[in-house]
Amino acid sequence: MSYKTIQRLHPAMRDDIGDLITQRPVPGPHIDQIDPFLFLNHHGPQVYPAHNRGLPFGPHPHRGFETVTFILDGLLAHRDSAGHESVIGPGGVQWMTAGRGLVHAEVSPREFMQNGGPLEILQLWVNLPPALKMTAPRYTGLQRDQIPVIESEDGKVRMQLVSGTYGGVTGPIESLTGVFMSTVEMKAGGLLYLNDLLDRNVFLYVVRGVIQIAPDTISAFHLAQFDTVGDELEIRAEQDCVLLLGHAEPIREPVVSHGPFVMNTREEINQAILDYQAGRFGAPI
Repeated sequence: MSYKTIQRLHPAMRDDIGDLITQRPVPGPHIDQIDPFLFLNHHGPQVYPAHNRGLPFGPHPHRGFETVTFILDGLLAHRDSAGHESVIGPGGVQWMTAGRGLVHAEVSPREFMQNGGPLEILQLWVNLPPALKMTAPRYTGLQRDQIPVIESEDGKVRMQLVSGTYGGVTGPIESLTGVFMSTVEMKAGGLLYLNDLLDRNVFLYVVRGVIQIAPDTISAFHLAQFDTVGDELEIRAEQDCVLLLGHAEPIREPVVSHGPFVMNTREEINQAILDYQAGRFGAPI
């Protein structure tokens, strides 16, 4: 048994979308993906004024991967061409399998646009292996109270378990590819230990605060890239912090992406474009 060590830290790069504050750690100048984790946008934290225009993510297509959206603060309305619709509040999560093709929108509900308020959202893309890229689309929206919380004995660590198993508890999302996904709140001095990580890639992004993974210190708005060896991980909070923490088996297949489509070949991308233009991604929304 051995501990995973950090190979490189990747700072999130500022890339605002209109008046939405956005920072992106992956893909970045020195990293394309942490297989199978393809993309992360960190929106906010910011406060929207009353009578705002809301989020800019109107109807758009996806194929070949999954989107996982963490609503740390604010409200988010989802609807898609398969008929799913929900409004998720602070602490909630949306997990959407685009699979063979889906059109969806992630926008602000009327209440938020009228009243304004704080907003902070994490948008994560998770790849699917070739055999699952054309799977049937599906969607699950979870409010905070539908997601189990695992708390350490000293009360300094609270893990919100979205998928996978930890400490005998299993998250409500059954990932098609065995992805473990959570958000973690830690108070200064808190310690989190994970094992059974052999042959799994860890995705660790510091949303707020500062942590230590010996001998490295990681501050907010940084993504950790780990060496491939090791099966244990120990995280210590140097300050109160919030983490996005996941791990999964790498897919190890070619990735060809074009905007909202992620496939394995250019021919598959071309087909996705044709299928979308032909209206094969479901009913208009």
